[in-house]
Amino acid sequence: MNRTLVICKPDAVERGLTGEIIARLERKGLTLVAAELRTLDRAAAEAHYGEHKGKGFYEDLLGFITRSPVMLLVVEGPIDTWQIVRTMMGATNPANAAPGTIRGDLATDTGENLVHGSDSAEAALREIGNFFPLLA
Repeated sequence: MNRTLVICKPDAVERGLTGEIIARLERKGLTLVAAELRTLDRAAAEAHYGEHKGKGFYEDLLGFITRSPVMLLVVEGPIDTWQIVRTMMGATNPANAAPGTIRGDLATDTGENLVHGSDSAEAALREIGNFFPLLA
């Protein structure tokens, strides 16, 4: 089985959408291996979003992801589970996200687009290790 990381971002938690997001993942046939409601500190956010350091939106991104709790999920499924989840999430910009995707159905803003999913198998391993080191 393959694993990936999913983060229900602060806007998803604040809007009460974590149950809907988890239900969609489970209806797809994916399995939750771990789940934790956690408020990220700046160090955890910097470790997670390090590739964006120096970009114009970096500080806003850190402010957003640390403002209130997130739901961290490790999801398991078949080969390329990360790609299945990314497809289910939809385009980063909700205006471009297809109906039926999480962002297409539920998000309205690119900066607050409800979910994060690992963008490769390698990223999934690294991200799971950052948040759930015993599962890495």
